[in-house]
This record gives sequence, structure tokens and C-alpha cells, in this order.
Amino acid sequence: MQQNIFKNIYASLSKRTNLVIERAKLTEHTFMIIVAIIIGILAGFAAIGIRFLIEEISSISFAGDGNLLENIIASPWYIIVLAPIIGGLIVGPLIYFFAPEAKGHGVPEVMQAILLRGGNIRPRVAIVKALASAITIGTGGSVGREGPIIQIGSSLGSTVGQFFRIPSKRLKTLVGCGAAAGIAAAFNAPIAGALFAVEIILMDFAVAQFSPIVISSVMATVISHSFEGNFAAFRVPAYELVSPYEISFYFLLGALAGIVSYLFIKVLYFSEEFFDEKLKFPEYLRPIIGGLGIGLIALVFPQVMGVGYDSINLALHGDMLWYLAFGLIFLKIFATSLTLGSGGSGGIFAPSLFMGAMVGAFFGYVVNIVFPEITAGPGAYALVAMGGMVAGTTRAPITAIIIVFELTKEYEIILPLMITCIISMIISSRLSRESIYTLKLLLRNISIKEGAEINVMESIYTKEVYTDDYTAINLRDNFSQVVNEMVGGRGSVFPVVNDSGRISGVITTNSIKDYLFERDSLSSLLIANDILITEFETVTPDDNCQAALDKMRKYDFDGIPVVDARSPKVLLGMIWLKDIQHAYQREIERRDITSSLASSISMKEDEQHVHFIEGYSIAEIKPPASFTNKSIKELNIRAKFGVDVLSVKTKEKRGEKIKAIPSPDYIITENDTLVVAGEIRSINLLKHID
Repeated sequence: MQQNIFKNIYASLSKRTNLVIERAKLTEHTFMIIVAIIIGILAGFAAIGIRFLIEEISSISFAGDGNLLENIIASPWYIIVLAPIIGGLIVGPLIYFFAPEAKGHGVPEVMQAILLRGGNIRPRVAIVKALASAITIGTGGSVGREGPIIQIGSSLGSTVGQFFRIPSKRLKTLVGCGAAAGIAAAFNAPIAGALFAVEIILMDFAVAQFSPIVISSVMATVISHSFEGNFAAFRVPAYELVSPYEISFYFLLGALAGIVSYLFIKVLYFSEEFFDEKLKFPEYLRPIIGGLGIGLIALVFPQVMGVGYDSINLALHGDMLWYLAFGLIFLKIFATSLTLGSGGSGGIFAPSLFMGAMVGAFFGYVVNIVFPEITAGPGAYALVAMGGMVAGTTRAPITAIIIVFELTKEYEIILPLMITCIISMIISSRLSRESIYTLKLLLRNISIKEGAEINVMESIYTKEVYTDDYTAINLRDNFSQVVNEMVGGRGSVFPVVNDSGRISGVITTNSIKDYLFERDSLSSLLIANDILITEFETVTPDDNCQAALDKMRKYDFDGIPVVDARSPKVLLGMIWLKDIQHAYQREIERRDITSSLASSISMKEDEQHVHFIEGYSIAEIKPPASFTNKSIKELNIRAKFGVDVLSVKTKEKRGEKIKAIPSPDYIITENDTLVVAGEIRSINLLKHID
């Protein structure tokens, strides 16, 4: 009963909202700006809320009148040990049963949602992430609050976009708006927030709509200022470049930060692998083990607990002992890896800043002892190394530079900061190709290096592109016949078959060029079997075009044989590089049409057709009964009916769920509505199938 009431309220609100938008005749850009303002405000309040929640839980866990570090030091030993254990006991089941996406540091999950789900993030993630992270950090977990704020902001951006039924292409921008707002509210750094969204979350500086991201970032900062004042995340001392010669030390500092960044990445993912694959223990109870480890370390080194801002401030003001700073670099790496690897929830931004501050404090002490006349104090190096560590772990040097600059407002810091961040990123990249975010995606078999091209290629199957019109050479053809067939054929690769039509190898134009000078004398002596290439690869109709491209590149071929999956020697045809390129272009155009017109369908409840080219239409149809419980690939809708399935709308108890560009393996149900595009007559034919 209650679910139906909420469903009706949601539908009514959504319909009224769409009606208001239509009547106001808002342009798309204006509408996106308004939505970005809403997201910025929500993310700003969310950042305030999670900070308040962390402080309240911290005050309960470690009561006292001082700052968090002082309160932890003053707490009895059993409180220091038990607090993170109790936190793990609560967080484990909360994440496991309600939102597994809230596990870990959050940013890779946001990137995955953008890459694979068009920016679609479940609304509950924001709530579970806020609770899990606040409990983890508040009870002493060695993680940061910025990562959770980013994921919460992104989740809010996605939720708002889904409420307004924003198409997938624009929904990604709104997710970026939420992430930008989260960073901006966390550090009071609106420029860094916007850059973080495009450099890391969207992974694209050529964002079509950059202004909504900036607006969200600014609005979140305004909200944060209004309720908490123009606070500084750290008490940053004035920066001074003592001597031009000091610049050379920042090259060394960058290299050191890069090495520590690499170490952090490796230890973190070793810890995750250990807990996920080698430790035979219930997943929802693993955070207890991490909590126990943190508690035992904190008995001797309480600085590893929580976000660590108090220790960072000590390092920035030169009040951190050099040997303690050196030891805390490795202890923080281990403690953060233990918290996240065991299943805790929190970010890696603050730990990276912590490690950077300790690296800089230690390095600054050493160079200040050796070269006291030309170097600043350890605090200056701690400040610069914070940016270097962030650049090395995230591979986002521009964001790292701007964050530290916005924290200090000191122009003099820019030159050493740029040097340190760039050198750190270069060194870390040399040691490990992936960042602390992208490595997690790679371990899940999600490739982002090649961008959207790979994802599109993997969605196009060989059976949609290959041709059975090809020129085959018989094994017993003499050299003259081979040459004549190749001259009249297509491409530079020709399959060689035996009398029964089974493939034995291939011949390429390159493989025969050395024989052409003696063509007359070899015409009757040499046969195809003598010059064929037996080392070659094939694809099946069910392979995707990316697999075909990879095999073509391996042998430098412009075509590759297509064979039967059940009988690998039975030749079905050839797939050519040019045909793949044309198919890719068509798919890109189809997706662009889908993205630009999907809102026309979603914004008008009663309008079920959109005519975009004469004779063609996009329409919503109920799937025929014969389609039920069958996959799109099995039905082969594009080939049989001449229409493309653009998206699928599914009626659920909680409302309507839209799956944009469904995979070929998607199983159609009776509750689905198909959004299809094609010739009007083909769509009408599909409607009348039983």
C-alpha cells in the first residue's frame, strides 16, 4: 500500500515537473544549470552533514575536551582497541546487506557507474555511504572523509538526474556535478572541485557542458561557507621560497613522493586481494579484523587513527619529529590499507595528504640540516609534498596543484608545487601504469584507457559486420591462379581452403611479393600450399569487433577469416577493417541520436513516437509475447526486423527503471517496454507480431 502511494507521488511530481519545464520553454543548457544548482546545494548540505556525523561519533568514541588526536591519546587502552572493532562490527553488515558499492574508497565505483551504467547510481548509496564512512572514521578507521563526500555527491547528482529523467549522456555530467560539489565543500576549493570532476570522474577535459559542473562546485562552497564559515581544512603557514637553488630539492621531493605513491597503491591492493581471496572469513565480519589491527597500532601510534588532520597540522608547522614523520609514512600506508582492504568505508584523499605531509616533513628536516642557508623549514616541504602525493596516487596533477594553491592562496608556492606534482606523477606512472582509482577498475576487467571507443567496439558483434562474399584460394591453385585471384579480390588477406572448403591458412599480398619477379618460371611449379601462412587467427560470429581488431593489429592484417564456433575449420566469411570502421561510425551516430532524442520521449508521457528523419521513427512498444524470456542476441532483432533497441523501460514496484543501450544478453520480460528506432513500416510490423 505504502509503496503504491510513494510510486504515485513520485510519478505525479515527475509529471508536474516535466509539465513546468515544457511550459517554461527552458533551453537544455538553462535546465542543466538549474539542476546543477540543486545538486550543488544538496551536496553542500551532505558535506556538512557527514562532517557533523563524524564529529558526533568521534566524540562518543573518544570523549575529551581536546582535538581528536589529544582525545585518543587520553583514552584508556581498551577504548582505543575496542572502538574500531565495534565500528567494523556495525559497518560490515551495513555495507554487505544494503549497498556493497559503499565499500572501499568510493571514487572507482562512481567511475564504474559512468563507464558501464551511464551514470546511474542507486539513491540508497548516498545514505549507506554516509553512515558507513562516518562510523568507520568516527571509531578510528584510518581513512578520509573526502572520498565518501565525492561518492555521496555523485549519488545525489545521479538521483536528481534520474528524477528528471535526464538522458544518459547528460546524466554523466550531473554525476560530475555531484563529485565537483563534494570536493569543493570538503576543501572550500571550488576550482579544484570542478577540475577533479573532469580530470578524474569524467576523465575528459572536452566536456560538452562544463558550466553546470562549475555552478555545482560554487554552490556547494557557498553552502559550506554559510553554515560553517570560511574555514580552512588545514592551518597553513605562510610559504616562502628561500633561494632559487632550492628548486632543485623539489625535484627530489617529487621523486620521493612518486615512490611512496607507488608503494601506497601496491600495499592497498595487496590488502584488498588478501581479504577478498585468501582470507576465509565472512565478508560482513572482515571489518572487525581491520578494526582490531588499527586499534593495536594506535596503542603506540595514535596518529594513524581517523582522517589525521591534527597530525598534518603539526607537520605543516614544523612540530613533527623527523623520525616520527618517517615512521608514520609506512604506518599510515599499512593502516589505511588494512581499513579499506578489510571492507571499511572511507576515502584515500586524506591519507594521501597525510603521507605527503610526513614525506615532506622528513625530507625538509634532512635538507634543512644539510643546507640551512638555502632551504625553508620542514613545514614548507610538507605542504608541497601533500600535493605531490595526491598527484602520484590519483594521476591528477592539475587537481593536486589547484587544491594546495586554493588552501594556501600563496602564488609563490606554484612553481615548486608544479615541479613536485609533475615529477611525482611521472615517477609513479613509470612504476605503475594505473592510478589508485583506475587499478581497481582494471582488476574488475573494466578498461578505460582507450575511452568510449573500446566500449562501442565491444558492443558490435562480428555477425553484424562480416561478409560471406569473399575470394578464397584453393590449396592446389598454381602461382598464376593465386596472383589472378588476389588481383581481382578484395583486401590484402585471402583465405586458403582445401577441396572441402575447410580453411588451411591465409595468403597476403606481402607474402607473395618476393615471388612476383619470377612469376613466369614459378607459375606452374609453385602452388598455394607452398606459400600459405599457417600462423593466423580467426574469429567467430559471436566474437565482438574489438576482438577482431586486436587480432588484425597483431598480424598487421586488414581482414580476418570468420569461422563456425563449433567447427573452427569451416569458413563462413571475412571481416574487414573498413567494414568495422563503418559499423563503429554508424553505432556512434545511433547513440548520438538516442542521446539527443531520448529526452523527447521521456518528457512527453503521451507522445510515443519521435520522427527524426523522413520515414524513420523512435517509438515505445510492448514486446510481442514470443519475445518474453529471450535475449536480444537470441532474437536478433536488428537483423530480422530492421530496428534497433535503444533502451528498455521496466516497470518495478518502486517505479520505472530505464536501461539505456541494453547489452545483447539482456533478457526481455513481460514488464518491459522497448524503445526502438528504425523505419516506420518495420516498427509497425514488429508491433503486430504475436
